[in-house]
Amino acid sequence: MADYLPHTTNDVEAMLQFLGMDSLDDLFAHIPAAVRLTSGLNLSEGLSEPDVAAIFAGYTAANKAKATAMTCFAGGGAYDHEVPAVVKALANRSEFVTAYTPYQPEVAQGVLQAIFEYQTLVSRLSGLPIPNASLYDGATALVEALNMAHGATGRSKMVISSGIHPHWRQVARTFARGTGHEIVEVPLRDGVTGWSSVDVSHAAAVVAGYPNYLGVLEDLTSAKSLAVEHDALFIVGADPVAAGVLKTAGQWGADVFVGEGQAFGTALSFGGPYLGLFACTEAQVRRLPGRIVGETVDSSGRRAFVTTLRAREQDIRREKATSNVCTNQTLMAVTAAIQLGWLGTYGLREIATRCAQGAHYLFEQLMRLEGVEAVSTQPFFREFALRLSKPASEVIALMAEREVLAGLAVDALSGGPDPSVEDGIDRVLLVTVTERRTKDEIDHYVTSLQEALQR
Repeated sequence: MADYLPHTTNDVEAMLQFLGMDSLDDLFAHIPAAVRLTSGLNLSEGLSEPDVAAIFAGYTAANKAKATAMTCFAGGGAYDHEVPAVVKALANRSEFVTAYTPYQPEVAQGVLQAIFEYQTLVSRLSGLPIPNASLYDGATALVEALNMAHGATGRSKMVISSGIHPHWRQVARTFARGTGHEIVEVPLRDGVTGWSSVDVSHAAAVVAGYPNYLGVLEDLTSAKSLAVEHDALFIVGADPVAAGVLKTAGQWGADVFVGEGQAFGTALSFGGPYLGLFACTEAQVRRLPGRIVGETVDSSGRRAFVTTLRAREQDIRREKATSNVCTNQTLMAVTAAIQLGWLGTYGLREIATRCAQGAHYLFEQLMRLEGVEAVSTQPFFREFALRLSKPASEVIALMAEREVLAGLAVDALSGGPDPSVEDGIDRVLLVTVTERRTKDEIDHYVTSLQEALQR
């Protein structure tokens, strides 16, 4: 097997010398000792390559992809939705899978048209007229919206509801260390953003979630009013599935919509690649990150598609650019367009309705259990937070024994104390129901949680 190791002893020594380290142990010191291999692999002598491969295949089989091996009630930004066979068949066609950035419209009409259709669908989901050709994920879409707000107002203060997903807020804080943006997070009370407790003066943006990451459906009227009063951009991070039955970001008066598009045809995939949704008002079109595909006619008068707008990018405006994004998630965007086109308006409404009905049925059953209480008394869509009598991480482990992925521990999501939860965050469990969950699975969840709390 040594013949297949890419680095010689001299290579390793040169690398360590360059890094100022004495050994490979120093190089890997940041990895917890519990998961670091400190001895040999303990394999028998004389094994053939197929024998070794078979042994490691056995190790691999001991791991379970939780969302597929168990009944999944986890969400928190990544959802176990049904992906129809037609979506897989079309999205996996080589024309889409191997497509490169469509710089040359004369050879990329198919991909350009697919992106154009995607943009049309995002515009309808968001209720805003100007969508882009997608971004990397929901978190980076939020960062681009904050950059847009800075470019529009010249200010650096960003007021963000703690109902925005903790990971999104973390990414925003990380970017702010480089851009100099001031991030002000507004705590939740009973699951609702306490806008009256925050100073929005001199803010570039007011950011709210709909629903927020705890699942609560907030009335965004106050947030919108604050943004208007202080001449800030109103940014709404919305669940696009909820748009099947609830108000769109545009109907709430948003200047910018951001969202995560994974729910539309993209598998959970251990966290990515996902799809950032972004749309804005026409007033902000020149600050839009990434690109827009537009419709035109060619020299023969035939319908054609081109990259219409890229005025923000570093290759044109350079240091004056609002955004440095110069690409998009074409494959995931096309997949989303296929799924949304397949579902149509009524199909999306049905999925949203089934999610809401299943979540409310489960919530009602769980409220009858001892040791379970709601974190918020506010209305919710398909996700809700529970405060349990035991640590959420312990309950998740116990329910995994019953082949149920119980949800997400909010303290793990947040990485510790968080202004989205007032107290006892280690006992808060975030539960999600999608259209894939049956009544039998939901009933099994109830009995499994009851047993877990009694153990």
